[in-house]
Amino acid sequence: MTDKRNMAIALADFKGLWDIAYQKDKWLYRKTDFAVKTLFPHTLGKGGHRRIYLRNGLEIFVRNGKVRQPIVVDHQHGSDFPLIAKFYISGFSRVKPKGPALVQVEADYAEVAGHHYLYYLTDVAEREEWPADECCQVVSIIMRLDYLRSFHAGSIPPASPLKQLLENRKTQPFHRCLGRMTPAMHQILQQILFPPYQGMMEHLHLESKALELLLLQFATLSNNESPAGSLKVEDMERVQYARDLLVQQVCNPPSLTELAQLSGLNEFKLKQGFRHLFDTTVFGYLYDYRMKQAEYLLCSTRMNVAEVSAKVGYGSPEAISNAFRRKFSLIPKAFQLEQRR
Repeated sequence: MTDKRNMAIALADFKGLWDIAYQKDKWLYRKTDFAVKTLFPHTLGKGGHRRIYLRNGLEIFVRNGKVRQPIVVDHQHGSDFPLIAKFYISGFSRVKPKGPALVQVEADYAEVAGHHYLYYLTDVAEREEWPADECCQVVSIIMRLDYLRSFHAGSIPPASPLKQLLENRKTQPFHRCLGRMTPAMHQILQQILFPPYQGMMEHLHLESKALELLLLQFATLSNNESPAGSLKVEDMERVQYARDLLVQQVCNPPSLTELAQLSGLNEFKLKQGFRHLFDTTVFGYLYDYRMKQAEYLLCSTRMNVAEVSAKVGYGSPEAISNAFRRKFSLIPKAFQLEQRR
């Protein structure tokens, strides 16, 4: 018998069930002068969402709770998509963009606890999956582009997508993981979740904390991108060529020295370029690629673990099991059996 708790439901169906519950319990939806709070009924989960409207189109969106069944959310973002800064305190979600591949958006990426992200996904279609029984606590700062452009671009690196947005230039969609959140970010997030004021003073407090978070995140983005200013366009093209070589030779990848020689870069620029373009090391990229391929093969084919291991370049089932468990907290066989339920 299938466990319904493991069956994913579409967001539209979730909303329909919520509407039915709301007819019996009006407290599931609460509105104040500057915020809207939506609670999950007991049958659907615990906790809920809060959207806080600040001045000039700035918003804070807080997700704090867990759902009883996995939720699948299909997004079709429009041309008016804002810039979003997201801070994952706990939980995770997986996102799979649909349609043509995008240079600055991974084909399949996860957002995980302890990390923060910045993204601009204009005209992008994607599917987001929220897991069941996972306490998810996320704070997002949402900025409309006209608000962002009220600031001066200043010394932001020229290649930064943030500078392109500030200067109203055409900007490719992007999704950036900016690393682990700092202690200062954690402190501000707690001040947003548990504000010490009420009324107008709470509104001012939340706006100031939202701006503090943006300041810290933009500084992180600027620091991450500044070293890459020495990389020329042709260097970036060579880095992408090196990435293609890694993928093509996944079962027998070249060493770092060999990859640098093959791509026409020195090792320093090769490593620097991978950090800038892919936010990881050379062999960190290879590891992530192998894990994505292994996940796909385990889910979508009848290959056994030994066959998948050979296909993605691991010498033995034991080797891929150790690597897979680091990434997904499950050994490949257990993951495969879970997908076939």
